[in-house]
This record gives sequence, C-alpha cells and structure tokens, in this order.
Amino acid sequence: MQTITDTAALSAFCARAHQAPYVTVDTEFLRERTYYSKLCLVQLALPGRGEDDAVLVDPLVEGLSLEPLMDVFRDDSVVKVFHAARQDLEIFQIDHGVIPAPLFDTQVAAMVCGFGEQVGYETLVKRIAKGTVDKTSRFTDWSRRPLTDAQKTYALADVTHLRDIYEFLSAKLEETGRERWVAEEVAVLTDPETYITRPRDAWKRIKTRSNSPRFMAIVRELAAFRESYAQSRNIPRNRVFKDDALVELASTKPANLQDLGRSRLLLREARKGDIADGILAAVAAGQNCPKEDLPEAERGRENDQVNQALADLLRVLLKAKTETYGVASKLIAQAAELDRIAGGARDVAALKGWRREVFGDDALRLCEGRIALAAEGERVKVIEL
Repeated sequence: MQTITDTAALSAFCARAHQAPYVTVDTEFLRERTYYSKLCLVQLALPGRGEDDAVLVDPLVEGLSLEPLMDVFRDDSVVKVFHAARQDLEIFQIDHGVIPAPLFDTQVAAMVCGFGEQVGYETLVKRIAKGTVDKTSRFTDWSRRPLTDAQKTYALADVTHLRDIYEFLSAKLEETGRERWVAEEVAVLTDPETYITRPRDAWKRIKTRSNSPRFMAIVRELAAFRESYAQSRNIPRNRVFKDDALVELASTKPANLQDLGRSRLLLREARKGDIADGILAAVAAGQNCPKEDLPEAERGRENDQVNQALADLLRVLLKAKTETYGVASKLIAQAAELDRIAGGARDVAALKGWRREVFGDDALRLCEGRIALAAEGERVKVIEL
C-alpha cells in the first residue's frame, strides 16, 4: 500500500482524481488534547481495484502541501464521498478554508435508503460490500510514527469499501428518485456556518434546571469566556472548566478569589490566574447585564402548551410514514419536534423540504383535524375527514 509523503506524489495522484467520477475520502485525527482537531492521516481511493487506486497521505511530514487535494475538493466534476462527514469537513474548513463539493455522505444516504438511524460504516461494509472491518486499530494514536502495517490496512479499508457502498447507494437513490432528499441534508454539511463556533452562542449547549433570565445571562457570559479561552489556546473547553462547574458558578455568583475557592467542582488550575480573572469578570458581566439584553432560554418553544394526545398521534403518523417510505424516523423528525408541532410551532425542520412531502403535510392536516388514523391489520392508514 502506498503512503504519500511528498507534494509531487500527491499531485500525481490528484491529477488522476480530477479525471475520475468520484473519490472516497476519510481522515484520522486527534482531538483529546486540543480544541481543534489535529489531522494525522488522509485516506483516498479512486474507482478501480489496483494497488495505486487507494493511498494514504501523511500530512505530518514536513514540507508536504495538501493544496493538490484542496484543488480536487474544489473540482465540481468530481464527487467527494465520505461516511459521517461532519468532523472530516470541519478539519478541512478550519485548516484550509475548503469544504469538498459536490459531497456525498454515505451515512445520510443510508438513512434515506432505509438502513436505520445513523448507521455505522462497519454495518454498511457487511450489508453492502459483504466485507469486514478489522477493529483492532480503531483506538490508536494516529500522530505517532511510524504507522504499523495493521494501522495502514485499517485506515485504507475506510475508503476502499466505501467505493462499493457509494455505488450501491447512489444507484438506489437514483432508482427511488431521492437524490434531492440527500442533497437537502448535505447542504447543511457544506455550509461554512456549520463549522463556526461563536463564543457568544456557546451557552445554548449548556443544560440547566433554571431558566431565569439573569441566571442564564451569567451562564452565557461564563460559556463565552470559556469558549474564547479554549479557542485562543487550542485546548479542550473542559480543560478550562466543565459544564457542571459552569452551572455551579452561575448559581453561587463568586465575587472574588475567596468565593471562587469555595467551589466544589472547579478545577484547581481555574481558581487562579487568567481563568479565575475571566470567571469573575464573566459573572459580574452577567449580573450587570441590561434587562433588554437578557437571554430568553425558551424562545421559540411551545413545549409548555403541548397537547400530549396530539403529540402521541403524531408519533403514530411518523411510524406509519417511516414504514411506508423506508426512511429512518429520526431523519424525518425528532421527538422534540413532534412535541413542538403539537404545541403549535410551525418553524420546524420536519415541516420543510422533502420532510414536508413525506410527513409534514399530513402532520399539519392531523393537527387541523382534517385527517384521522386507523389501524388496518399491522399497518396504520390515513383517513380523510
């Protein structure tokens, strides 16, 4: 198996890729000790079964430029095939400002084709490529060199089997006319905004029991400080302080270092220096936040007014639709979305695009009392009223 370690060899392989209908891509990276992923290996494969049709690219080699690969990623005539592409795309967008397009994500396509919820690569290899994946090298330090033959074999399998999976799923989508469904899903992955983490929005990921606007203002400021600090030093946000410590700080509202020292959950390193100063400044900013700038944690949510009986009926309708269309239910609608629809929300993904055709239109008619559901053997059918 070939490992590319210089730009000239990568350029030669990429020249062939520009002439191919597609290229399969995967990466190996590390993120345990950094905020941003560290790219350690790139795997590429072209249609064919020759030894030179699949290669490993070592981005850790000094002097190797990935620009020839970026040119392939920009080439509209070559489909870039990934499985569960989000983390891979994030690396290329952050490191190079490039998102591969056109993009085909086999995990998304498999869900559309009825292979279940967030189906794994190993499952698709077994069911479509009739192969197996050696998992012994799955948990490995990909930054260490030299790579063993077992590591290389494992890494290369992530793109060689992917060729068969792509060709099968692509044909299936064309047969069923569902290419547009996958295109709508992939549009989110190819949007650069998907990979931008703004410190000011980081608080929205924090789970809290209180939704008091003043409390949430402190949570917002603490989360923003943590995100900015982690990004600027390229360290995991949990190395600054963890979510449970953040919520504790928002509750106790420390005003000085002595107060900070009483925290039960704060790491020792966060009780002094720049982190401590940042925490105290964030708490003060949250407490002094103008009333008009206080966050509204539950904005846009109608869950408090959910008609539970209607929500249950929507679940039955969703199950019927997934059986009819052979599509993973969570791809159409999440449970929380059904509750929101039952509560009166209409700005919901399940009511837009291809989802509206498959489920949303009937969901709205059910909410308006224009259709009913009835059992017909093991099936559920829609009855016009």
